[in-house]
Amino acid sequence: MCTKVPEGVENNKGNIYMANTSPPSVIKAYKEQFQRDFSFFLKCRSEELVAGGRMVLTILGRKSEDPSSKDGCYIWELLAVALNDMVSEGIIEEEKMDTFNIPQYTPSPNEVRSEVVKEGSFNLNKVEVSQVNWNAYDNAYSPSEELDDNGYSVAKCMRAVAEPLLVSHFGEAIIDEVFRRYREILVERMSKEKTEFINVIVSLTKRG
Repeated sequence: MCTKVPEGVENNKGNIYMANTSPPSVIKAYKEQFQRDFSFFLKCRSEELVAGGRMVLTILGRKSEDPSSKDGCYIWELLAVALNDMVSEGIIEEEKMDTFNIPQYTPSPNEVRSEVVKEGSFNLNKVEVSQVNWNAYDNAYSPSEELDDNGYSVAKCMRAVAEPLLVSHFGEAIIDEVFRRYREILVERMSKEKTEFINVIVSLTKRG
């Protein structure tokens, strides 16, 4: 949940989001942008609700307290792999890659809880975490056709999110090739490990 790419992430070279190779200043910038945006979001929603009104939010997040952990960043790290491969082949300019970052933040339950308490408009009823597997079949073993279908589905879902950002920064010419490679990377990783999205679900009541 971020309204824009935070300022101060110019040195996040080789990455397009928070990663374990991102400098601490990049992690800090992303977290502070989330805090500002989520606090403003809560303030605006509180103005729309009567006292005692309830709101349930489902936020793409993470379990870990580490903002650069795999459960919050992996889907973007794999897209960065595809883009970096194209940089190494001269298809994408390195400077273009180094100045592209995703405007998102995947908070932990504690970070969501902290911002709700700090903003002060709502009572916090409940915070839960749920998992959604990238592999829709969710089998210990998936035939190659199923994995390919799931890789296609995940790549298509992510394309709907990322394509406008990529087109704006890199232009339209590379898009089909980016997501062709991305799909192949997804299929390969999904064949070797369990991959999942993490949702943070929060129930709130407007204070009187």
